[in-house]
Amino acid sequence: MNWKICLATLTCNVVFMSASYTMLVPFLPLYLTHELGCDPASVNLWSGLVFSSCFAITAVMTPIWGGLADKKGKRLMAMRASFLLAISYFLGGIVQTPLQLTLMRVFQGFACGLWPMELAIMTIYAPPKKLGLCLGVMQGGLTAGGVIGPLFGGILAEIFGMRMSFFLAAAALFVNFLVLTFCIKEPPDSLAIPEKNGAAVKEPHLWKNPVIRNLLLYSIFVSMVILLIQPILTTYITALAGEMDNLVLVSGFIFSLGGFASAMTAPLWGQFGQHHGFHKSLTYALMAASICSFIQALPNNLYYFAACQFAVGLFFSGIYPSINAILAESTDSHTKGRVFGLLFSAQQIGSMLGPLLGGVIATMLGMKYVFVTAGIILAAISIAVQRQQNKR
Repeated sequence: MNWKICLATLTCNVVFMSASYTMLVPFLPLYLTHELGCDPASVNLWSGLVFSSCFAITAVMTPIWGGLADKKGKRLMAMRASFLLAISYFLGGIVQTPLQLTLMRVFQGFACGLWPMELAIMTIYAPPKKLGLCLGVMQGGLTAGGVIGPLFGGILAEIFGMRMSFFLAAAALFVNFLVLTFCIKEPPDSLAIPEKNGAAVKEPHLWKNPVIRNLLLYSIFVSMVILLIQPILTTYITALAGEMDNLVLVSGFIFSLGGFASAMTAPLWGQFGQHHGFHKSLTYALMAASICSFIQALPNNLYYFAACQFAVGLFFSGIYPSINAILAESTDSHTKGRVFGLLFSAQQIGSMLGPLLGGVIATMLGMKYVFVTAGIILAAISIAVQRQQNKR
């Protein structure tokens, strides 16, 4: 299969997947109160259960699906994930109680694995000299979908109600399923098992590879930083804005600035890593994002903060394409399902820890210190990556 066709097809799939998710997830607390009759006193509890249940199941199931992908087929596992996610969104549109919505999110966590499988497929088809570009374009598609989703979801919810958004998301994921079924071929030799003297060789556990192990740990902390900041952004913007007309619209625009910047620069970071080394691009992206996070804590002016938010997006977009590329270079085609499954699981763990830590810091020290903490974590990871590279 031609790698350019594969890249275009999978990137469109990723945009649909990401937009469908972000079209709904930010509005789930509103869905609980407006559609499912959840009273204001318990909405925070139910919101926590709805969000965390999916993350927890995903963290457990993704490595399992990744292992099956290496044995049964990465395309097959991507098809499975698309089809089951379509069902989960359809169920989300017909639930009647908060408990039913929570159970739907549990099922959604069980259905996980589409993004890591599409990454695995692309890293096998991509020519070695185009790996950075391919992963950067796919990361840009993921980010673009994350920007489009909330805007589109808000408009749909305003006109038709949130249930229509669930049904539209289900249709988008079913289209993904059809595209994977009829347009994507199983990568060649992706199920091969190395042999020696006619007998299968037992491979070492991926966790024993120091490069893979360290990158998985870094991914936990990077995801933790992202979710450390996101829950307080709207509140922080509101505090900076004071009395302002159209505050919701302004907050949404500033919130999306980082996404716009990331979508534009992710392919450029991929190309930079291809030419100068992915460890170097990862180090630079982490340190630059760290500096911008520190600067975010300084402005008492909304416009300066908006500029900082855009700058953070410029550099955050280089982190995951670099991590993905290093993992792709460190694994064979028949282990990519497992390694990208483990990566996604690590990201889910970080996504669970981030809001908890961010809430504690914001409550005890103030919201500015959340950005300071994020900067410290990113700087520490950057230094660790540089030291790891110097030892090689």
